Amino acid sequence: MERLRDHLLETGYTIDGVRDRLGRMAASALAREELVPAMRATADGDPLATMIRLWWLGVPVPARSLPPAVLESGLVVGEGDLVKAEVHLQPWETGGYLVSDRKVRPGDPALRADHVVGAGGASANLAQLVSRRPVGRALDLGTGCGVQVLHLAGRAGEIVATDVNPRAVELARLSWELSGVSGVDARLGSMFDPVEDELFDLVVSNPPFVVSPAGNLTYRESGGEGDAFCRDLVRQAPRHLNPGGQAHFLANWLHVEAEDWRERVGGWLGDTGCDAWVVQRDVQDPAEYVELWLRDAAEQGTPGYTEHYDRWLSWFEEHKVEGVGFGWITLRNSGTLDPVVRVEQLTHQVTLPVGDYVDDVLDAIATAHRAKDLASALPRTADGLLDERIGLPGAEDPMRIVLRQTTGLRRVREVGTVEAALAGVCDGELALGPLLNVIAELVGDGDMLQADSIRPLIAEGYFLL
Repeated sequence: MERLRDHLLETGYTIDGVRDRLGRMAASALAREELVPAMRATADGDPLATMIRLWWLGVPVPARSLPPAVLESGLVVGEGDLVKAEVHLQPWETGGYLVSDRKVRPGDPALRADHVVGAGGASANLAQLVSRRPVGRALDLGTGCGVQVLHLAGRAGEIVATDVNPRAVELARLSWELSGVSGVDARLGSMFDPVEDELFDLVVSNPPFVVSPAGNLTYRESGGEGDAFCRDLVRQAPRHLNPGGQAHFLANWLHVEAEDWRERVGGWLGDTGCDAWVVQRDVQDPAEYVELWLRDAAEQGTPGYTEHYDRWLSWFEEHKVEGVGFGWITLRNSGTLDPVVRVEQLTHQVTLPVGDYVDDVLDAIATAHRAKDLASALPRTADGLLDERIGLPGAEDPMRIVLRQTTGLRRVREVGTVEAALAGVCDGELALGPLLNVIAELVGDGDMLQADSIRPLIAEGYFLL
């Protein structure tokens, strides 16, 4: 793997190298599973083009064009005068490489049950969410091709990675070796079984969250009932967190008829004893959801497509499912007897990576919930906050006042004149209670706001204490 890594770097087979060589058109076509533009962009047969064709596009290349570092890697197989890769080898944003099974394309044979998926949008989403603070022990639960370990390396003193799929553990080890990451404790097993009595400062997981009646594909489906796997993952995580430890998960949850999804997911977290933050980033109706995951397995156009589609929709109908939500779940073992759970929907673009400020988000939620005497607190306005006013031309008073965050989660909230005035004057030196008294007198806005009415604005990061 060391010789192979040296060759990949020498030829420029990196994220930037592949992107520059393919160009925007070919990259966009690949996202649609169309290879022709990429084949044209790599027609010269130079070393970088050969690496892209072999590892990224998965097409055979002449054996004479490959050095011993590739031919003796154990990751390719000869086909006469040609050589074909047995795996997908992709450069990753950390500067490392990931080894996985190749993404199935229309017309390919069906996925093997122990298929190891490569890194994609979900992997990047989780990596963007995880706190950047250094930790002692970290757990990557369901490591797959090992992508999260590449992000944890360098900021975790010890890393344990688990997976229920032996093939995933095998390919993940290759990913780490090829990326120069050593010392990872890889273990085989389901859920938290491989770390039954152990504690961690950080737990991350991109679990098999897909809600499916079949459960045949290990990399995406657990075989559990509905969204029960994600529920159980969340409920079991706290017993493995050190004081102050955090867990970050991606998850799917069901939107069931006559049930608020916030109550459903909030119920998973109510008895964990941890502060928690849940964000729904997207919702799909049952048909959209089924089509997405049938495309993922390249089942479109196959003889069983219609039957599988119908069976999946029937399961959703039987369980009164109206949609499926996708998002983040973050827990922090704050060691309090009064934990707080915030569940919300944020479908707009936020500042990335969220991990740069996720600790501040959790702090704000906890402070707003547990601060005892807000009237004597010293608030200040968050950096980058805008005051937007909408009204008729020439009107003395605006019809609407909006506070807009330009950084972080970029929330937007409509407020009254008192809250807007508070945002304009609080600087961390004057107490909230007296400030509200003075503002109420100046603006003459009816009854004076109580300090507790500002808690939602503190929880959402408009004001800092």
